[in-house]
Amino acid sequence: MQSLMTPGHKPVQVEILEAEIRRVCGSFDLEPMRRTGVVNGDVTTRRVGPFDTAIVALDASEVARNTRSIRQDPGEHFFLLVQDAGQCRVEQGDQVAELLPGDMFLVDSVKPSTFLYRGERSNQVSLHIPRDEIVHRFGTLCTGGLSISRDDPLWLAMRAVIAKMLMEEGAQAQLGEAFLCLMGAYLHSTRVMGATSPAETLLSRALAMIDRHRADPGFGPRELASRLNVPERTLQRHFRPLGETPGHRLLNRRLELAHARLSDRKGEHLAEGVTAVAFDCGFNDLSYFYREFRKKYGTTPGAVARCH
Repeated sequence: MQSLMTPGHKPVQVEILEAEIRRVCGSFDLEPMRRTGVVNGDVTTRRVGPFDTAIVALDASEVARNTRSIRQDPGEHFFLLVQDAGQCRVEQGDQVAELLPGDMFLVDSVKPSTFLYRGERSNQVSLHIPRDEIVHRFGTLCTGGLSISRDDPLWLAMRAVIAKMLMEEGAQAQLGEAFLCLMGAYLHSTRVMGATSPAETLLSRALAMIDRHRADPGFGPRELASRLNVPERTLQRHFRPLGETPGHRLLNRRLELAHARLSDRKGEHLAEGVTAVAFDCGFNDLSYFYREFRKKYGTTPGAVARCH
């Protein structure tokens, strides 16, 4: 299996590497392989598609997240751990997996977890996926830790999308959504579907409908509520756990789609390209599009197109 990233190991003080892991991934305790106060390792970050991602290389004995760490730093993510080089034993609840290069494990940040390396050099890619959104999309199917079997054809598809996102620069909204869809298909095919609450069902349907119709300029919160057969106020209440309204969600998904398309427009007439993208992504007011784009990304649509 081809490596996703090149491992990077360098001598560093244990306290420094542990602090870097905590800064990037949350509160974890690191147990070095040798009692010298030095460990070989490195932590780097990248934006991979729509996900913040950590690349962690180390030759420690153990990294653990216990209940004390969770109380201090509750965390709001699932960590999709991709073993890129070396080996790692992952333990979370009743889930135990021996990861070899290419193996994947979905770690739940709100549950204790332990990573055992046995002194071997290891390189891992960790995609940080917002927890609230995934729980609302897929219910409790993904909570508590989950090993993703390489015997399932969806494993190969998920890994291929991750590799594509790593190779591509810029926001890859479409690839990110494709990955989440694949993960959802895997979860539903490998675990028995549990009963979901009406709130989860409604929100999941609303999120999927927004993604499906975001490029339609006539599609808005009122149309969304109508298609779901609920009052707009009821729909807004179900979006509160995400910290946004249906309108804000729709706007952000349109902006993400526009950013991704502008990033891919190489060698086209700039003015025509920006206008076409705006209209193709559901905007019918160019000044509004420019204003909201700059507010979200801190730059203009044209600058994004020129950069790429």
